[in-house]
Amino acid sequence: MSHAVIIKDATKKYGDFTAVNKINLEIKKGEFFTLLGPSGCGKTTLLRMIAGFNSVDGGEIYFDDTMINNMEAHKRDIGMVFQNYAIFPHLTVSENVAYGLKAKKTPKPQIAPKVQEALDLVQIGTLKDRKPNELSGGQQQRVALARAFAIEPGVLLMDEPLSNLDAKLRVQMRSVIKKLQRRLGITTIYVTHDQEEALAISDRIAVMKNGDIMQVGTPEEIYRKPQNPFVASFIGVSNFIPATVNSTQGKDATVLLENTIPVQIPLRKAYTGKATLSARPEQLSFTTGEGMPGIIEFSVFLGDFIEYEIKLENGQTIQLNEYTKDVNEVRPDGQAVTVGFDASKVNLYADETEEVLSC
Repeated sequence: MSHAVIIKDATKKYGDFTAVNKINLEIKKGEFFTLLGPSGCGKTTLLRMIAGFNSVDGGEIYFDDTMINNMEAHKRDIGMVFQNYAIFPHLTVSENVAYGLKAKKTPKPQIAPKVQEALDLVQIGTLKDRKPNELSGGQQQRVALARAFAIEPGVLLMDEPLSNLDAKLRVQMRSVIKKLQRRLGITTIYVTHDQEEALAISDRIAVMKNGDIMQVGTPEEIYRKPQNPFVASFIGVSNFIPATVNSTQGKDATVLLENTIPVQIPLRKAYTGKATLSARPEQLSFTTGEGMPGIIEFSVFLGDFIEYEIKLENGQTIQLNEYTKDVNEVRPDGQAVTVGFDASKVNLYADETEEVLSC
């Protein structure tokens, strides 16, 4: 049976350095939850705290109603899939998968059927007698998955499991992992630094920076409505344009882009001061009306869309994507253009506090 995972003020320190800073999360039963962030942000440290490989210096971690802070790792009802697979080179595929079952003292008559079931689940049942050195990277990763699934854990922990695979195989394997997780309903906590991977497989994502949670949300929420400039910059591509706001009421406020170009943007509350507009390349468009004047410096045809680099009058270069289904030709370099956007789709942040101002 899957467990909910509740984390309350979890803290991990190494001397004066705080790797995980009073993190609070509630991960639902059967949820695919991803910890996403750059190297050194604390995501793997937090995963290892949940696994029991790192001690908890402050706060509490629960599986359902049971606090596991001081519980030994092998008693935590977890499965673990590592970046380097961690399969035994001297054992066959079936022996590797059986290892965890034997460690859990599964009755001997049940082991072979469970091993075969797990191998069939990841579609390598015919490879059960091979050694790891006879397998491809993707096949070795499937062995690691089968071993984790075979013990039927309440929580599955995955630490950068696809980072050693080539790009095409990563895409294939992330699809395999997501489909298996949905089929089995295992609560899964997944660590990655790959934004596209996180968006593709997750039910919810926690974006981390310097040991803190910057935002928790669905992939769509994280991408469309990032709650601060860090999330906007880390997830996908964003253009950041300086702005000045003078609003006494909130609602529709006049925002001066580049401090000269007025646009109307709906705000959550009244705000006066410096701000930054964040717009993704597909949220920008060429317009014949009001907007930001610029010159096309460079373009790249990428099949389904054309990527333009545009130099604005303030000297800043921004990226705009125009989809080929909507246009018949690529605009030439050097063309003068005006860039506009839908004010309801972009995001505006206060410079001093980095809080989101836009609705």
